[in-house]
Amino acid sequence: MYVPEHFATAEADALIARLSRRFAGVLVTIDESGTPVATHLPILWDADKKIAIGHIARANPQWKLGDGRGLIVLSGAEAYVSPNWYPSKSEHGKAVPTWNYEAVHLSGRVEWFDEPARLEGVVRGLSELHEGRRDKPWKLEDAPRAYIDAMLRGIVGMELHAERIEAKQKLSQNKSEVDFAGVVQGLARENDAIAQGVSVLMREVGQ
Repeated sequence: MYVPEHFATAEADALIARLSRRFAGVLVTIDESGTPVATHLPILWDADKKIAIGHIARANPQWKLGDGRGLIVLSGAEAYVSPNWYPSKSEHGKAVPTWNYEAVHLSGRVEWFDEPARLEGVVRGLSELHEGRRDKPWKLEDAPRAYIDAMLRGIVGMELHAERIEAKQKLSQNKSEVDFAGVVQGLARENDAIAQGVSVLMREVGQ
């Protein structure tokens, strides 16, 4: 991923953790013919070991490609940016549309596994991540053991050992203070909750 210095972040682990709590990742591997194969899947991020962990359906043929190299793409909030939001446009007209977004690319070695205990650990970890803040969080013990065992037989686990981490927050940091504020205000006025969320994010991140 192309990451200009002004869009880079020194808090990659925090960004990965935040995005993976909200969005599924996209795992991309290559088949025998050189064709990209992709699956959307939630992930757990081990910041100490730099490992992304998840699972896919056993019926999904991607895992049958075997261990190898892969890429996980995590995308966050994003929004179109109109050049009309730049106050400087009225001065010189030198403004074009763009797109603001957050994204992380994790690339490295992919390993597949199907040991029941490891799979249960992945499912339990994902459940705790996404259920933990709920008033009555669901847990594996809420379902019959035989049912859980059957569900585990229907998935295959995945680990990506990240050798390269590219984290990007493209949030108009390369604009002047006045134009940055114009984008924040423009997004906040949009009739779109995601665009409004990008406006809030810009306020938090700053320039």
